[in-house]
Amino acid sequence: MTVPSRRIPFRVRLRRNRGRIARRLLAALLALVVLLCGAVVVAYKLTVIPEPHPETVVQSTVFLDEKGDYLGRRGPVDRQDVPLSQVPRYAQDAVIAAENRSFRTDSGVSPKALVRAVAAALTGGERQGGSTITQQYVKNALLSPQQTLSRKAREALIAVKLDRTRSKDQILEGYLNTVYFGRGAAGIQAAARNYFGVDTKDLTVSQGAALAAIINLPSYYEKAGSDPKVTATLQRRWEWVLGAMATSGNITAKQRAEARFPAFRFYPPGATDGQRQYLIDAAAKEAADRLGITQDQLASGGYTVHTTFDLTLQDSAAELVKGQKAGKGVRLHTAVVGMAPGDGAVRVLYGGSDYARQPFNDAVSGAVEAGTALKPLARFRFGAPLAGFPRTAAPTPLRLTSAYAAVAAGGVYATPYTVSRITRDGRTVYTAHPDRHRVLPGKATPAVAAVAAGPPAALFTTGAGGGITRRTVWTVAYDARLTLSVALFADKPGGKKGMTVPAQLPTHPSPTDFAEQTAIQLWRRLR
Repeated sequence: MTVPSRRIPFRVRLRRNRGRIARRLLAALLALVVLLCGAVVVAYKLTVIPEPHPETVVQSTVFLDEKGDYLGRRGPVDRQDVPLSQVPRYAQDAVIAAENRSFRTDSGVSPKALVRAVAAALTGGERQGGSTITQQYVKNALLSPQQTLSRKAREALIAVKLDRTRSKDQILEGYLNTVYFGRGAAGIQAAARNYFGVDTKDLTVSQGAALAAIINLPSYYEKAGSDPKVTATLQRRWEWVLGAMATSGNITAKQRAEARFPAFRFYPPGATDGQRQYLIDAAAKEAADRLGITQDQLASGGYTVHTTFDLTLQDSAAELVKGQKAGKGVRLHTAVVGMAPGDGAVRVLYGGSDYARQPFNDAVSGAVEAGTALKPLARFRFGAPLAGFPRTAAPTPLRLTSAYAAVAAGGVYATPYTVSRITRDGRTVYTAHPDRHRVLPGKATPAVAAVAAGPPAALFTTGAGGGITRRTVWTVAYDARLTLSVALFADKPGGKKGMTVPAQLPTHPSPTDFAEQTAIQLWRRLR
């Protein structure tokens, strides 16, 4: 008779075999770790650092006035690259203090942030921040912004490889030229101009810290300076950034104590910014012609166009002429042109009050009746290219101004121009040279000589066009420094859709008085 075997309890068997089970589990775990490490090594080896997205490479073209003040831009993205050498060290340190304090020493990734991001992706939790500057650069410039586990893993691999193959300065330069700062500004150069109206190299400690503070919530902070609540919130973060810089020794205690919260350019832009599109239109056309490229190529080429315009005088003209109204159904136009006699540089070019509603530039293309405004020129026998000009029935305001400028310059006509210099990547690619022609005899008439000598006050002449209906009023002021013309004319809807016909100017207020007073006030602002 067989004696049945006694069943050993599970707990006893587990206790007897736990050493073997532990060894097997450890072996399995080690195999898994080796497998994962091998997969990571293979993935790292196979990882290729992609080229930047096209939109992060495209640069806008910036327009400046004669003093270097920011006028505006053209291009699909408001961005211009600057080398890291043009970013003040304290501005670099401010960004590092705000975004990634271990940047100079880390491996390109933050393990803690990576674990949080993986956990959030697996559980469907909220998006996690804390990426390093290198990871942010990879995400912004090299990869799509979608938040998936596979993309986050690829981001980390590329960040590590980038950190091993490029210097920290190269990575920081790429980051600063692509990170979004709000106000449509991609990169620190566009941000410096949009927020403070300066180039990156001219940022102060306070301004650099403010830009660094903006990066984490750019769309919210872009209203700093115009929204009190936003401004106060940003100021607290700005103080936090400066405190971190002082603690790490990036700025001295004295610099921290002397720092004052900076003033911001108003946002959103005011009416004068929209009016400046007339200036940019004229300068962009001329710049493209000078470079032999299309305006689309100019807009995305990263050029800096130095114009001849005087923004202070231009804004004064816009302020003086606003608010003028005509009768019902009649639209009143005002054009103002200022030009340097004997040189041709256009200082003022007011072509309309609202570019959005009327992109047509009255100052450049508005052919209106000159009438008696040409009488003072009738006694001169001009040579080319002004031959026959005194008999022109409807010159443009720009053309009329250039004729009077020739008189002010002692009989030397200079072709009007709006672009003085064009640069790209720090190199000058075009420089303007005045195109002069003597249009009056070498020995100037006494009247011309008197003007060219520079009288203490400008000579003024006023005329009207359109006969008794008075459809145009002109005032021209000129001396050896500047020729300034103010023109008023009116139109009304024509018989067909989109068509207009000349209309009579209103009698009250007097358009003649308005034109003269505008010219006189602008002239006084030159002094």
